[in-house]
Amino acid sequence: MTVGLSCAASAAESQELLSFESEQQRQLYLKLTAELRCPQCQNQNIADSNAVVAVDMRDKTYELVQQGLSRQQVLDFMIDRYGDFVHYQPPVNRYTIWLWLAPVLVLLSLLLFQLKRQAGQTALRYRSEQLSDDAATDSAEKAKLNQQLEQIIDSYRSKKS
Repeated sequence: MTVGLSCAASAAESQELLSFESEQQRQLYLKLTAELRCPQCQNQNIADSNAVVAVDMRDKTYELVQQGLSRQQVLDFMIDRYGDFVHYQPPVNRYTIWLWLAPVLVLLSLLLFQLKRQAGQTALRYRSEQLSDDAATDSAEKAKLNQQLEQIIDSYRSKKS
């Protein structure tokens, strides 16, 4: 745990030593280093990471900001060099479309599952009510048939005797 803290602390200290021509450049640099993800750490931005690749990316970002490049130009350079993964907000294209659609598809499938489940429960409830009604009707019919059978048996016994 202390190793991670010291890495983050040394990364922050190295950023404080940089000199910029204007406050706008400094703000741009801070914003970019917070926006770009470390390819090695994957859960830290390059401002917080002290991995070798993050240090290189910070140095390159500083160099590009000093050259007067805009935020989008620096992002384009980093994305071209390291891939879409280095930016926390990947663009929508044929490779990343699933990143954007997956949450929507999961929600829709859960909704459809829930609706189907409720429809199934309603159908089961309806069917069980029907069966209980049928059972009541069947028992009444059975009682009537038993009564008729008893009458037939009684009439047969009376004729026999």
